Amino acid sequence: MTLPGSTDSNPTDFDVPADQRPECIAIIMDGNGRWAIEQGKDRFEGHRAGAECARAVVEESGSLGIGTLILYSFSTENWNRPTEEVDALMGMLIEYLPKEVDELVANNVRFRVIGSRDRLHDDVLKEVDAATDATAHCSGLQLVLAIDYGSRQELTQATRDIAEKVRRGELECNDITEDLVASHLYTAGLPDPDLLIRTAGEHRISNYLLWQISYAELHIAECHWPDFGAEGLRDAIRSYARRNRRFGALDQTNS
Repeated sequence: MTLPGSTDSNPTDFDVPADQRPECIAIIMDGNGRWAIEQGKDRFEGHRAGAECARAVVEESGSLGIGTLILYSFSTENWNRPTEEVDALMGMLIEYLPKEVDELVANNVRFRVIGSRDRLHDDVLKEVDAATDATAHCSGLQLVLAIDYGSRQELTQATRDIAEKVRRGELECNDITEDLVASHLYTAGLPDPDLLIRTAGEHRISNYLLWQISYAELHIAECHWPDFGAEGLRDAIRSYARRNRRFGALDQTNS
């Protein structure tokens, strides 16, 4: 993994000033299987190529000073895929996480996972927790993997948790605010995405961070995820920097 600020990926050669870059980027990494099919390869080879692309994007995010990167790694709907593919994806987590921990620490990257833990195998949870604990002191890029994540599930669980607190008398109905709801989501403590990227030319949100992306800018990349890479990330940030984020207000530059 390239150290942030190294000559291999120098943020000073990027044409978007640091103060115009997003603080938090979320990515729907789509197209691994289609990439593999087009290459005449097995779908699993597409997932391996996608993992290498994710590594490159993490490196570039650190080099460009991005604060938080949230990668949609495995959705609640992905359990419906063939068992062998699900097992292979979980196996990749078990394989890759131990190999990456030392480099995450060396690069001051803090690792975190969001989503439900209930259906994850114990060996997956073991590696997730080990990587989380090992990087807890890191203060650079926050790398967040959304695993067994679905936004409707997240919002439903948050609603149940808040309702239970009301039932126990710990909260009044008037205590329920946007901040309170946000504090009960998987992403509590994380910033909302400024930029949502989706690859493979698909124009869907796919049950991803529905609450959190309320004001995010969207960027659709036509390439499949394995072909996205560091330059794809730079193109998305360039697109983001050209936007005028009004958050519902009037555009003062044209008033």
